[in-house]
Amino acid sequence: MVGAGLAGVQTAVALREQGWRGAVTVLGEEPHQPYDRPPLSKAVLLGKADGSAFDVDFEALGIELLLGRRAIGLAAGSRVLETDAGPLPYDHLVIATGAEPVTLPGCDGLPDVHVLRTLDDAERLRPVLTGQREVVVVGAGWIGAEFTTAAREAGCRVTVVEAADRPLAGALPAEVAAPMAAWYEDSGARLRTGARVAAVTEGAVTLADGTVLTADAVVVGIGARPATSWLAGSGVELSPEDRSVLADERLRTSLPDVYAVGDCVSFPSARYGSRLLVHHWDNALHGPRTVAATIVRGAAEGPVYDPVPYFWSEQFGRFVQYAGHHAGADETVWRGDPESAAWSVVWLREGVLVALLAVGRPRDLAQGRRLIERGAVLDRRMAADASVPLKSAAV
Repeated sequence: MVGAGLAGVQTAVALREQGWRGAVTVLGEEPHQPYDRPPLSKAVLLGKADGSAFDVDFEALGIELLLGRRAIGLAAGSRVLETDAGPLPYDHLVIATGAEPVTLPGCDGLPDVHVLRTLDDAERLRPVLTGQREVVVVGAGWIGAEFTTAAREAGCRVTVVEAADRPLAGALPAEVAAPMAAWYEDSGARLRTGARVAAVTEGAVTLADGTVLTADAVVVGIGARPATSWLAGSGVELSPEDRSVLADERLRTSLPDVYAVGDCVSFPSARYGSRLLVHHWDNALHGPRTVAATIVRGAAEGPVYDPVPYFWSEQFGRFVQYAGHHAGADETVWRGDPESAAWSVVWLREGVLVALLAVGRPRDLAQGRRLIERGAVLDRRMAADASVPLKSAAV
């Protein structure tokens, strides 16, 4: 397993659970014991926890950890993984290197410009929150919202700048994301949309319109991309659009006995009729079971991977959940008032439920996820009645 995040660790554990008796090695670039990432933007960042190490007894499972070691290439012909500490032979290789944050150009070497992806990132940001500093957050996506929530809880003064005209522009349609803009102001943060960053200098962020924002710290949350540059020339086929590993329905790559799982891989979905790249925790949790089963049982018996994508975010005192994939939907149905504390949106394609966003309505999410898995057709009138259980709207 190349990568010691959730996807790599869960693949190793799943191999043992499914009866693999051969050697299992997990290679991790970071020196820390493998850990979970969601707490980084919450408990770890706020100093309520020192870390989030996985509760896995690697020694008892016979899983070897090689930490602080980075993959730098792949010689598939000789079945060798090249690392910065020398070559490692393999019989089966699982690529689980995740994603890396997109950074702002011209910020290299500036000590007060941060991203939030790793445990070390969270540790570097802790003093910013403890000191209740003046912070500029670049990007009003999921990470930007979660960091802003933590920073406001810590007493920081926060300005969020977003190049698009609304938060979550890359994730949700305009009419669904629009009500979320008020969440920032309600929390005491300032949100500036349609604001492009022209330059970041020590102590300041200059916008394209000439506005200068003072900043003790700048946190950049403008997306992530698959960490696959080390695969150049390896023969592993990558997407020309997003550089994700192009895997098949069993998460096999273009090379024999080489698999990919988690944030670095895209896979074909028969359910949605398109290739999906899912940068979410749930995908890194469940994909490994497919990879392990294919390795242990062989491709003929291994399961097809076609999940209903799921994601959650805790922000501004709200629990936001999303299931499915709304691209290609032809109808949007609202359940409840988006100005209220709890509401949902469902997306239909020819009457079939394909995706759902729930704010403070976990029951809608749980029922909707099962309905999506079933390919259920919904009665639109009943689905629009927030007092009716969503499962009752299934035809």
